[in-house]
Amino acid sequence: MAAVEIAKDKERVLLVGIQLIENEKTEESLDELAELVKTAKAEVTGLVIQNREAIHPTTYVGKGKLLEIKDMLWETEATGIVCDDELSSVQLHNLEKELECKVVDRTLLILDIFAARATSSEGKIQVELAQLKYRAARLVGLRDSLSRLGGGIGTRGPGEKKLEMDRRLIRERISKLKSELREVEQHRELIRTSRAASHLKVAALVGYTSAGKSSIENTLTGAGILEDAMLFSTLDTTTRVLELEGKQEILLTDTVGFIRKLPHHLIEAFKSTLEEAKYADIIIHVVDASNPQMDTQMYVVYETLRQLGVEGKPIITLFNKQDKLEAAGRFRDFQADYSILTSAKTGQGLEELKTTLLEIVRRDQIYIERLYPFSDAGKIQLIRRCGQLLEEEYTAEGISVKAYVTQKIYSKI
Repeated sequence: MAAVEIAKDKERVLLVGIQLIENEKTEESLDELAELVKTAKAEVTGLVIQNREAIHPTTYVGKGKLLEIKDMLWETEATGIVCDDELSSVQLHNLEKELECKVVDRTLLILDIFAARATSSEGKIQVELAQLKYRAARLVGLRDSLSRLGGGIGTRGPGEKKLEMDRRLIRERISKLKSELREVEQHRELIRTSRAASHLKVAALVGYTSAGKSSIENTLTGAGILEDAMLFSTLDTTTRVLELEGKQEILLTDTVGFIRKLPHHLIEAFKSTLEEAKYADIIIHVVDASNPQMDTQMYVVYETLRQLGVEGKPIITLFNKQDKLEAAGRFRDFQADYSILTSAKTGQGLEELKTTLLEIVRRDQIYIERLYPFSDAGKIQLIRRCGQLLEEEYTAEGISVKAYVTQKIYSKI
């Protein structure tokens, strides 16, 4: 693959959004878009919001607003605009023609960030696949802009190809990537099968991007996952063993963060990664309690979980980042089974989390106290492998055992 060229100068962009109804939180959405731009290493020079009954089908905003944006581009010396919605090929082409600058939509911006953050082979395949699907639908609209086919801000990331890439080449590449992704998914399925054989429960950390999932996992397991204030700091799932009281172990796995208007291309491409939550036994929903948009973010998370078919699992909601609050507040998630106030920084609530996890695990376990003859020592091996052996004492009569076992192996011992 050809080397990727990274823009040296920091790009300056205007943010453009449409407010369709009075109660739509367009300003909040643009605030988040500004954070995405910052994550993509660009600078926001201003923002434009237009109140409309519907998004303009050919230019996104109205003609009068186009002139205003053009003046603002000149005044602020911005190099482009970032629109808060996904643009069609026609809108993209017309905006670039009218404004004579780079035009990026929310989807392409997120794809750029994912491209920069992907480190594993699976992550890179998923990102490139999402990028190509996005561009395949916009080749007509891109036209003269094919020279920037690599991306939006910074034109970086896997999936950047030569100028003359056309639909046929894209289709061939997409087909190849899908084949590679199927192989990766088969490998992931084998991992899930081996986890099931270990009889260890799996708890998946889910939540809005930058809610603190990686920090929670690092604090609990010492996983060493990257932590920073940027959105989507980690894309690849990390699974570690978490030891609870009484030497009970479970698997704790991190997942990619959710965000409002998450591009459907990404949901489809990252389906195998996002489905870690679907196959988990317990959902740990991490919420940034210090964020004023907390309620909206929680809604987005639950909507995304519903899209993935995650239902009927015990949910623990962690109202994280309590250390950032000036005063302790009352927090409760009525969609969750448990609500816990936590801080990955100070450790607040993490012992309560471990106690709660143990309580959930114990629901599916049976406590036994038995004396096995020496001829049944093999059953103790089964308990050790698939259950939790608390005590084991060799006496003249046999082997005295205290243990927790799953219902699946109870009949076998």
